[in-house]
Amino acid sequence: MRIAATLIAALALAAPMAHAQTPSAAPAPVPEAMPFDIPYGTPIGLEAANKAIAAAAAEASKHNWKMSISVVDPAGNLVAHATMDGTQYASIPISQAKARTAALFRRPSGVFQAAANGGSPNMLSLLAVNGGVASEGGFPIVIDGKLVGAIGASGGIFTQDAVTAKAGLVALGVK
Repeated sequence: MRIAATLIAALALAAPMAHAQTPSAAPAPVPEAMPFDIPYGTPIGLEAANKAIAAAAAEASKHNWKMSISVVDPAGNLVAHATMDGTQYASIPISQAKARTAALFRRPSGVFQAAANGGSPNMLSLLAVNGGVASEGGFPIVIDGKLVGAIGASGGIFTQDAVTAKAGLVALGVK
């Protein structure tokens, strides 16, 4: 018993030292192009926003998912919103935050989820962002190469939210 305890203690002390001796990876080169540099276009209108929401709600209904779906303009301002019957109330502000995040940062909200779950130290700079969320289910709406808005869905697990929101993109002809 005493030998096992001594061995465990020795391994516990050796592990940090072995890690400390591992050479760190070289820093990534600085890219010349700006990532996610999507130009702004004319903000999405109510008719197109409602078309995206209807398609997203239809996709959610096929799976019996209860979703809150929001469409915002490029500045993150709400253009249209729908909450399906029985959706948890907490999903309403979350769907809006997912869409707002995708619009303001010109990238899917899931990018931030992956970074946060991967322990990226760069995520600390986002702690000051108000009204955003690091969770999959928000996507930029890019038409003719220009950001016109974003769609966000919430109500299920993040993969269900993403499938729902992507159906809204498809209805608008966005890949």
